[in-house]
Amino acid sequence: MLKGKTAVITGGTQGIGFEIAKKFAANGADIAIVDICDAEKAAPAAGAIEALGVSVKFYRCNVADAAQVAEVCKQILADFGKADILVNNAGITRDNLILKMSEADFDAVLDVNLKGAFYMIKNFYRSMMKQRSGKIINISSVSGLFGNAGQANYSSSKAGIIGLTKSTAKELASRGVNCNAIAPGFIMTSMTTAFQENDELKKAIPAGRFGQPEDVANLALFLASPMSDYITGEVIRCDGGMAM
Repeated sequence: MLKGKTAVITGGTQGIGFEIAKKFAANGADIAIVDICDAEKAAPAAGAIEALGVSVKFYRCNVADAAQVAEVCKQILADFGKADILVNNAGITRDNLILKMSEADFDAVLDVNLKGAFYMIKNFYRSMMKQRSGKIINISSVSGLFGNAGQANYSSSKAGIIGLTKSTAKELASRGVNCNAIAPGFIMTSMTTAFQENDELKKAIPAGRFGQPEDVANLALFLASPMSDYITGEVIRCDGGMAM
């Protein structure tokens, strides 16, 4: 489904990003993993993807650093020759009530989650525009749709992703580039460990269970494929019905 395509995935060494990378690779895409961890920690993820028979390269980068992002994106284009798919998945949390939340923690979350996505889009914008094709997938959250107590920074960053998605979609639609967002609910990853034993929270999900990273990866595959060519500017929930 993605044979001959190159996919760039931020935060691709674990959790949702890693699952998306594996799903894309299993469908033929070459993979550029961008993550803040070092090469040694990224090696198991890169090895698992390479075992699927595609080319994979790891790029260490803090997506909150504009200069680092510019250099890494330039290197990816030099190494692969193009970027057909961009998945902005890198994200962090620094949860606290607004009264207790520091300015530094508010800024850190927006810098990674929102500005990081902006930097990545900005640096692949011209190449996708010139090739008149591309799929940009931004990972938002249901927290960006309805807010969440103790997550003013995270919810703000994920709501910002929605605005960024729609603006990008409008700018690039005429050039054959699609930009959509996925809004996951509670997915079983290291970021949701504190909630995974919460039966009351599970009861609030009509599907009756927490999601798996593969649930998000399946949706990402659809949005990265030709099947979604006439879909752009959308925010699609993957939450078991929680935010209906």
